[in-house]
Amino acid sequence: QEKKIFTVQGPYPIIRSLLRARGWVEKKFGGAGKAGSQPLRSPSPPKEEEERWDEDPEAIHNLMSRLVRDQVPYFIWTNRCSAVDCRLLQQDQVVNHYARVGAFTTKEGLCQNLRNLPWFDQVNPDTFFPRCYRLRAADERQAFIEDFRLTAARSLLKVATEGAGDVLARTEQPPKCGEEPGERQVPRGHVPHPMPSPAGPGPPLPPHLVEKALQVCGQHLSTLGHQDIDGDPLSPHALDTDWDRFLRGYYRVVHEGAGLALSGAQREQCRALLQRLAGRLPQLGMEGDHNVWILKPGAKSRGRGKAGGSQGGNRFLATEGSHRHHVSPPATGIVCAARLEEVLRLAGVCAAPSARVGEWVVQKYVERPLLIFGTKFDIRQWFLVTDWNPLTVWFYRDSYLRFCSQPFSLHHLDPARHLCNVSIQKRYRLARGRHPQLPPDQTWSCWQLQAYLAQVGLGGAWHQVMVPGMKAAVVGALRSAQDLVEHRKGSFELYGADFVFGEDCQPWLLEINASPTMAPSSAVTRRLCASVQRDTLRVVIDCRDNPACPTGAFELIYKE
Repeated sequence: QEKKIFTVQGPYPIIRSLLRARGWVEKKFGGAGKAGSQPLRSPSPPKEEEERWDEDPEAIHNLMSRLVRDQVPYFIWTNRCSAVDCRLLQQDQVVNHYARVGAFTTKEGLCQNLRNLPWFDQVNPDTFFPRCYRLRAADERQAFIEDFRLTAARSLLKVATEGAGDVLARTEQPPKCGEEPGERQVPRGHVPHPMPSPAGPGPPLPPHLVEKALQVCGQHLSTLGHQDIDGDPLSPHALDTDWDRFLRGYYRVVHEGAGLALSGAQREQCRALLQRLAGRLPQLGMEGDHNVWILKPGAKSRGRGKAGGSQGGNRFLATEGSHRHHVSPPATGIVCAARLEEVLRLAGVCAAPSARVGEWVVQKYVERPLLIFGTKFDIRQWFLVTDWNPLTVWFYRDSYLRFCSQPFSLHHLDPARHLCNVSIQKRYRLARGRHPQLPPDQTWSCWQLQAYLAQVGLGGAWHQVMVPGMKAAVVGALRSAQDLVEHRKGSFELYGADFVFGEDCQPWLLEINASPTMAPSSAVTRRLCASVQRDTLRVVIDCRDNPACPTGAFELIYKE
């Protein structure tokens, strides 16, 4: 009579325990139901999350479950949307998924739909989402090629200014929290990014390489300023041969350490042009000067298939130095590359127009991340959607960091240094000489991050830069896909967004995961995963009966 019957599919003992404590009775997943009212499909528990589902020594709950085996469950929690046929749900049944959320929970969907954000809001997605292209689309593939070339030209200008001091660090990025304009603070333990020496191997390359970079960057600046309405000065197709020659020289400088023969006037030209570009390109600072891009399977989410699948091998490209190590295109993995021909080859692109292109996205890699003791990390940030019309978004105040096992380096593009996902890092040993303050289990809470930031003079960064930026990115991503998701009033969904921070603490959205894992991998995640499940039930069950009840660490950040 109270409709307190629930069903759970998957390893969610916390959800099961919390609902039982509220007086709910479980209907075992996949059991028989009333004719025409069975929306549940047969379970298929994920192999990667092996955990005991139930502890019921007195068999009381099993007895109660048998008593309701013919009843309709009014609260359904599953680990995937496909476990429920939403067309058969009654209006008063609550389920923890929405249909068609791939518009923002797959890499391809997020890449495509964030471009539409300016139609919904006065927000530029380039301020929080690294540039991304779907390689199977011919127009986007060509756009990526042009972007790679322009990024190489900008990178060469940055390298050319290095001999005159660290000017870019003062001009590209806004002052950090607590800094005065012009002041530069470097966190303790931060390892500077490796730069090619002006006195590198081989004779210096002639000045025309930089002249070419100055020319194309100047033309690009005019394009950004809408000063080229009468023509396209870049003519990308006509300049393919010139671009190939330019990239060969660029690779020699950046990857092989060749020097540049430049005058002081040319350096000043490079510096001045970069300053003007910085006002137009919000990603100029984070993109670095190595032109590293990351290739990802477009339809995947939750980090599935990262870093070469089950073999656990190094599928990344070692492109630094005079020797290059080629890898075969992985079936499901994520690959980093710093050479255009390698990206196109790995994605299955060739010169033939009819060539079949895999469903890959390529995204600009954040080359200048915020590091902790020289090590890269990312952050898992939960948020909850309880309605799509009007869009209603709750942001979780607690989150956790995931560290790489090896120190960050752009000279070594292996997964141990660059992919923070737990399923990847567990394959690698911790680096020798690892800083003693880095956690052995490779996770921190956001509170530990805040304490670290305070120690290095960035105490205001979390609340003034990081959290507001993550909130804006989450809302922007949801608004861009809002018209594509299937609305249902009796549904809700918990998501996990992954962010990396730039040196200026600016958050960069990497992906959004449906059904984020609740399987704990450390003491931090054990506590936080239990808390977010508890507070999710507070929002979606308790607040329905009592809108004034506490919502734990969830904060309502957006409601249309």
